[in-house]
Amino acid sequence: MVRTNPERRNALLDASIEVLAREGARGLTFRAVDQEAGVPAGTASNYFPNRDALLVQTGNRYYERLLPSDEALAKSRGPQTRETMTALMTEVVDRVSHFRAGYLASLELRLEATRRPELQALLTERVRADLDFNIANYRESGLPGDENAVITLYLALNWLILDRLTLPGIFDEHQAADLVRTLVDRALPQQ
Repeated sequence: MVRTNPERRNALLDASIEVLAREGARGLTFRAVDQEAGVPAGTASNYFPNRDALLVQTGNRYYERLLPSDEALAKSRGPQTRETMTALMTEVVDRVSHFRAGYLASLELRLEATRRPELQALLTERVRADLDFNIANYRESGLPGDENAVITLYLALNWLILDRLTLPGIFDEHQAADLVRTLVDRALPQQ
């Protein structure tokens, strides 16, 4: 019988994120998730019929937890300047960087997606939707340029986050903030 307690389901998915970040995809077992969540053995298998379902739902949970605040969303809409765009991109880098386990787990999920079509479809859909959302906001911003500015920032900032989380000695917080400013200046055409 499949359990439907949403709080416990989320606790299991949060535990899955932690296991993925710490142990990698090979370490993600139902037993490891149960232990991380502090629940009786067999609990995760009551919620997820198989490992593929657990991976897909973990991907969904990562995106749920990464959603920006209503305040950040409000700031991303409407007219923008280079300064407000820099502040928005800094907020994104900070928000993602502070969810270290989530970002590392998402990297593991992306690797697993090369072997699991359902997971690949989910991640492709979520990333494409994020890009489309950001491109639409950029078009409304009044800033010069096209969707390539958004894509350039997406690619560069993701790599900056990756370096900050996996090789923290390369860029400290101050350098990261300077790099965000530089990336925005270079990605956005001059008016």
